[in-house]
Amino acid sequence: MKFAQEFRKALQQEDFPQKWKDCAIPYGQLKKCLKKVIKELQEIGLDKDTLARLAAGQPQSSGHVTADFGFKYHLSGKTAVSTPDSDSVSGTTRLRPRLTVFVHLEDGMAVDAKLSPPTREFLQRLVLNTRSVGGHGLSASQSASHTSLAPAPSGSGDVVTSGSNDVRHIEVPLTFDAEFFEILQTDVSHLGALQEEEQAKLEDRIVTLGIDLGRAVEPSRGRRAMTDLVVWRQIFALYLDARVFFSSRESDHGARTSTQAVAQLRWFQEQVMQQRLVQRLKLGASRATFDHFVAINAALLSILKFQEINRLAVSKILKKFDKRTSLGVSTSFPVVVQPVRTLAGSVARDVCARMSTELISVVPQLDDYLCPICFVVAYWPVRLHCDHVFCSRCLVKMSQRGERHCPLCRADTVMMAGIANFDADRAAFLRKYFPKEVKEKIRANERERNQEIFGPAHNSVHCCTM
Repeated sequence: MKFAQEFRKALQQEDFPQKWKDCAIPYGQLKKCLKKVIKELQEIGLDKDTLARLAAGQPQSSGHVTADFGFKYHLSGKTAVSTPDSDSVSGTTRLRPRLTVFVHLEDGMAVDAKLSPPTREFLQRLVLNTRSVGGHGLSASQSASHTSLAPAPSGSGDVVTSGSNDVRHIEVPLTFDAEFFEILQTDVSHLGALQEEEQAKLEDRIVTLGIDLGRAVEPSRGRRAMTDLVVWRQIFALYLDARVFFSSRESDHGARTSTQAVAQLRWFQEQVMQQRLVQRLKLGASRATFDHFVAINAALLSILKFQEINRLAVSKILKKFDKRTSLGVSTSFPVVVQPVRTLAGSVARDVCARMSTELISVVPQLDDYLCPICFVVAYWPVRLHCDHVFCSRCLVKMSQRGERHCPLCRADTVMMAGIANFDADRAAFLRKYFPKEVKEKIRANERERNQEIFGPAHNSVHCCTM
């Protein structure tokens, strides 16, 4: 199946909003315009085979070059400012492609063996209609050391002379290549604007969801809210393990493809069902928040799919352009067009970062509040002058052993710690969000102190008086 049909089928099957479909890359229109470019080049004798032969003789490095350069195809332009009557997106670069051919002349005649007679005749007519820039030529040695030659403006030509021989830089007048890149650049810019708009909407939904979740699991609301808080902690732990849209692991670091994201999101939902986490939510607000959370992930997945198929369409049409014309623009187009958000693939990373800020932080994870020494909740928390936090019990044992340096940064701060270093706000936070773990830590500290006082064989036994 041809890609044009696959592209249309993908847009229809995924059930994207009509606004998105209207902004999709017009692949069929670009193919028609490409046919015009090919025909225009063939009419002047610069078909793909001729241009390929010229390109094969061009130097690939900055070393010694000959006077016979072949051609250069430039994608240059200027920054556009949007107006009410224009389709231009402010800040984008409007392209002006230019084809410059380097014609080898001998006694005023084009003699390049790579060119067919009709092509030489056409270029010779262009040479006769151009004038030398600057009023004098360059020597053969100067031309040989010239590795980057600027294209001449329309209607003019640079001359490199050597006796009766010279090389003219002729800009070939083309029309339909400018039309092709105008269509492509306009639609790429519109896609970038649409993507930024949808990303902003998604981030607003995440902020709203974070507010709703914070209200639903506020510990002061009672035991049912505390139960939901524990369940949400497990839900987010699974979500972080799933790494649905972006992975920070060394083995698979980076953004996921849509196929990978679908698989990871399915795994997350299966784990939630197997552990019956949704059924364990006590409050209706919590269950509604979970549905909203799943809907946000589905919306982000749709954006990722739409981004992928349009990025593929741009890549395909540029490769087709190169294959049919041999002008070599598939690598230069993404570099020249800045910024191209639809080619960057950064939406998943940005939205995942926003989720971490607005959602996961509302439901604090125990791993973020462990003592780095005993790996138990850091209660009573003591913040050293180096700003690292440890439980007081571990710091007491370090001071008893005469250890002066922070285990994390090696700063000489342990012996300087006192009652002023007690982090009362963090202690209150831990009692509020991790009451069970704090009670267990207090009991463990008491057992350890009693064993230090009464001996290792001592066991705390509750006594009752008769």
